[in-house]
Parts: sequence; C-alpha cells; structure tokens
Amino acid sequence: MPIARPCLLFALSCLSLPFGAVADPGNGASVAIGAGMQHMPGWAGSRSYRSDPIPFVDIELPQQGFSLSTEDGLQYDLIRGAHMHGGLYGDFQWGREHDDLGQLAGKVPTLTARATGGGYLEWDAGQQFDAGMRLSHDVNGAGAYLQFYAEWDPPRLGLLEHSLELRWQSMNDAAMRRFFGVAPASAQALGVPAWEPGAGSELATLEYDLFLPTSKHTGLVASVEYGFLLGQAADSPLVSRYGSRNQLTESLAYVYHF
Repeated sequence: MPIARPCLLFALSCLSLPFGAVADPGNGASVAIGAGMQHMPGWAGSRSYRSDPIPFVDIELPQQGFSLSTEDGLQYDLIRGAHMHGGLYGDFQWGREHDDLGQLAGKVPTLTARATGGGYLEWDAGQQFDAGMRLSHDVNGAGAYLQFYAEWDPPRLGLLEHSLELRWQSMNDAAMRRFFGVAPASAQALGVPAWEPGAGSELATLEYDLFLPTSKHTGLVASVEYGFLLGQAADSPLVSRYGSRNQLTESLAYVYHF
C-alpha cells in the first residue's frame, strides 16, 4: 500500500524542520507537505474498499542522503556513488481491522500494522529512470519482504509531471501465513479448507503518479496503483472466495512546496 499511517505520523513530526534552510533547489533539496484522500482495499486481498483522509509528505535532502515520503517510506544513503545508491530503509505494513472484514469478522483474526526496517540498493540510470530492490523485516515480528522496482519519469506534458513505477514483491513463509493463511479454526468457521502458504511471490504492482502545479508553491498530486496478487497469496481462500486478486488504490492530495 502506498501510504502507511505510522510512517505518516513520523513524517509529520519532521514538519518542525526549518524548511526554508533545507529546501534549497540549488542542492537538489525539496520539501512538500499536504493533505488529501485515499481509496484502497480494506485489507490485503479484499474486494471491499475504504476511504481515509491522508497527509502527504515528501522530503528529499540529497546532500544528507536522506529522504522521507508517505509513498516510499524512509531512506538513508550509506552508499553514495555516481549511479549506485544504497543504505537503510524503513516503511510500514498495513494490518487488518475488524470493521473492514465484513462477513469475515470474528472468523479470521485482525492484524495490527507493523513497522519494517532493512536496506535498499538503487541504480540511477539518469534523471528519468532508476531501478532497485528493498529487503525488509518486521521490527516486531517474523515477516520478511523482498521488493524489486523500476521507475520511469516520462517527459513533461506541459506543466504536468508524471511517472510510472513497476514493482514485484515476495514474502517469507511467516508473512505469507500472517496475511493469507487460514488456520483450522477459521477454516471450520468459514467452511473452507485450511491454508498454510509458504514463501513466494505475493504482489505485482503498476503505479502512475502525477503532479499538476496550481501556483509557484502549490499543486495537486494524484496516484493510481493497480496490484495483482500472485501465487499462494492469490490462491488463499480469503482471496479466491471472499476477496479479489485485483487490488486498486487511488489517492489525491493538495500539496505545498517549500
């Protein structure tokens, strides 16, 4: 999911930074904050959706090797080559709330959201294309996640800035069972076979982002993300009988650039 609540809360705590000092276009730094709405699946694999108000934060400080975004999480460069970058990475995994479970409520467990931490490597092929990988682990749990991604920034269309990103994510067996497994007690309550998936591919995603300036410092940010569940995640009875392998997330925010 592109935006995670605790990551947002941490990002908002950074708003006390002296933006006028750090957001210097001369050194490539930029700071943007805003607010909007997001429409997303109620849980991983859900066919029902929820809408939430969201803050928007995007802080890029290249000279410090630091970035914090409600889209891409936290990154801190330890490798600062001309084209290769790598370092520490942090983000968040959504959970599963009772109110979003519908007919599954009381039959499958709710899941608390979890912070994840790890590292990343990224190859910057120029101003328009980059590709990389992220490897992370639950800070308080056994789940592990591997993600590969590639992003392309096409030429501007007038004032419109836009980008396309393709991602593939896999999970270890602990994470896969947590999100998509069906324990015997839950299987009996639902009348479905128990499901104990192992490690493997979980999700392929294509995301389109755009920014349309409305003044020198303000603009609209929009994102549309289509995800397609893969392998044992898609084969889970939670998805095949009660959910959907097609996952669509949309967001729109009004932002201010310092």
